[in-house]
Amino acid sequence: MANRTLVIACGAIARELVRVRELNGWDHIEFQCLPAELHNTPDKIPGAVLEKIESEKQKFDRVFVAYADCGTGGLLDKVLSGTGVERIPGAHCYEFFAGSDGFHRLADEEPGSFYLTDFLVRHFERLVVRGLGLDNRPQLMPLYFGNYRRVVYIAQTEDEELQTMARNHAEFLDLEYCYRFSGDQPLSLVLKPVLGKSAGREERCQN
Repeated sequence: MANRTLVIACGAIARELVRVRELNGWDHIEFQCLPAELHNTPDKIPGAVLEKIESEKQKFDRVFVAYADCGTGGLLDKVLSGTGVERIPGAHCYEFFAGSDGFHRLADEEPGSFYLTDFLVRHFERLVVRGLGLDNRPQLMPLYFGNYRRVVYIAQTEDEELQTMARNHAEFLDLEYCYRFSGDQPLSLVLKPVLGKSAGREERCQN
């Protein structure tokens, strides 16, 4: 089928990408997701993305990377340079979930903000508590979070259970809690110029 597009995506935004695809009727797009745990070792993201591009690019007419810089310090852009593959603009997913202007307003309000998304709220125990070793070494808490003042939950869905969980996470971190609903529209607006073309395909994403 012509004009098939592969989107190599972070597993942390899989649900949102599928919803945005369905919202816009982008049947030409297939998703393949890399593990969200890579965010705890961002230096491994560029290599994992490049390996996926090399293994899949011959099967598709186009490849796009649904990662922001995500803590790689420019290394992701470096490996993408010369491949003809674009990525989502921005420093991290919080920026494209909230919208660039909205995120910078949040950051200006309180630079010491720790951000959560729907995915991070669901998987806080696995990715934050166990991922940072706080379950076995709680004395590390001040090292990781001593400079934060609040938790900002940038919500993609209006889910009361997730809001309760996010408040509990903020309490666990001993930080103030702030809730901002963004929905999927900011992400959709970022992706439309690069993905809103062609026709065709399925999705293969797993959280």
